[in-house]
Formats: sequence, C-alpha cells, structure tokens
Amino acid sequence: MTIKYLFIAGVVAFMAQAFVGCNPAPKEKFIGLQLYSVRDDMKTDVPGTVAKVGEMGYKFVEAAGYGDGKFYGMSPAEFKELCETNGLQFLGSHTGRHLPDSANWDETMAWWDECIEAHATAGVTWIVKPSMGQTGYNSLEGLKRTCEYFNLIGEKCNARGIRFGYHNHAKEFTTELEGKPVYDWMLELTDPQKVMFQLDLYWIVEGGKDPLDYFDRYPGRFEVWHIKDKEELGASGMMDFESMFAARQQSGAQYGVVEVEQYNFEPIVSCEKSLEFLKSADYVDFY
Repeated sequence: MTIKYLFIAGVVAFMAQAFVGCNPAPKEKFIGLQLYSVRDDMKTDVPGTVAKVGEMGYKFVEAAGYGDGKFYGMSPAEFKELCETNGLQFLGSHTGRHLPDSANWDETMAWWDECIEAHATAGVTWIVKPSMGQTGYNSLEGLKRTCEYFNLIGEKCNARGIRFGYHNHAKEFTTELEGKPVYDWMLELTDPQKVMFQLDLYWIVEGGKDPLDYFDRYPGRFEVWHIKDKEELGASGMMDFESMFAARQQSGAQYGVVEVEQYNFEPIVSCEKSLEFLKSADYVDFY
C-alpha cells in the first residue's frame, strides 16, 4: 500500500513539475531609463537615485553626466559597479562635442579619444550625440561637414566596439535645406556602418513627421528608441505607441529607453509610471 501511494505521489509530482516547465514565468521587459529624466536627483544623490531606478524595475540606464573622464563624478569602473549593484546594466551615454573648426580640431579629437576610452572601460554599447551645433542647420555644406565629422567619430567608436549615434529633437524635421528636412539629409549623408540613429519618438511627432514613414524609407537605421511623451508616457494621448511598436523590427530598434523631460508628478514617480505604462502594454516587445 505504501509503495503504491508513493508511486502515485511521485507521478503526480512529476506531472506537476512538467506542467510548470511548460508554463514558464513570463519574461520581464528589457527597458532602460535615460538618467536625464532624474537630472535634479542625480545632482544631489547619485547612489540613492540609481538605487531607486533599479528598484522600479528598469533594466539598464543611459547616462547624461559624462565629463573629464568620469560619469557623474565617478570613474567608469565605479559607475558601472554602482549600476550593476542595483540590478542595472550601463549600456549607453549622451555626450559629445559639436563640429570643431581648424583651430580646435586636434583638441576635440583628443577629447573624443579620452571620452571613447572612458566609455569602453565602462563597457557601454553606444555613445549618442544628443544635439548638433547651428552649423548643421544653416547650410547644406555645413550639414555635410557635420555628417563627415559624425562618420569620423563613428569610426573611432567602432574601433573600440561601441556604436555611435545621433539623437533628434524637433528642429531636424522642421528645418529644411534645399527642400528636404535636415534629418533626411543626415540619414543619407552618414554611413550606416559608422552612425546609427536614436529616434526620439516624441520629438519626431512634435516635428510634424510620421515615424512609420521614416521606418519605411530608412529601414534599420534607428537602432535605439527614446520612448517619450509630453510628460510621463501615455499622459498626452497624442502618441500612438502601438503603431510604432508594430513596426519596431522594420525600424531596426534593438533597445528602448524611457526619457521623461516634463512631469505631472515628482520625477521619480513620473519615471515609475512610465515604466508601468510600458509593462502593461502587450504590444511593447523589448525583452
């Protein structure tokens, strides 16, 4: 009798284990935060703010605080360790210098060499230039020189295993040179092997353009998205994120980074609400 019951219990346990194995827990979404979203908190308490970002459930961060070889005043290794201690990968960074003239070309190239080395030490995947100087908007010739400069920096980044990219605002879409938006020129004048684009979904809409049109015309160029709304995600009602995510693979996006610039709540709360918005949306497929 005992053997019979033990056998039955064993079968039941085996079947239960098999059932669990066939129904694994759902994967957590792999979404990052641009730390500019909590810029004031980062000025006063870097460790505490990074800890809060990790506690929210973000999986990686993109920095906006590089200078003099350091991130938020910490060495590359120290900042990377701080992130990893809080369950975060340090994947990207916003930094850079505008197109130099001949007088400060060498100094700018030396700055980039130091910058890229610091980022390589930190193990980041990408460096993004978050804006460009007025030269790129004033004339097509100026924009061509800017794009040549970006190609050069991209080549330097490639040599250290890092992707170089550019982040847009609305002005690249509202400014036209010879009848074509600046952003379109940038996509055509940069080498895809050397320069990727971090598309800010909010700013392209604010600039009066349809991201789906760009995904169709320039497939694969937008390797990182800035997922943004006017305030926290979903607050404005103006962003059709579902249609954008339906075309994510065509766009080339491999990573999604939340950025919150304006708030209806405390910045930390707005960032948390934005993450919850993405977690609850079935169409969000960054894993």
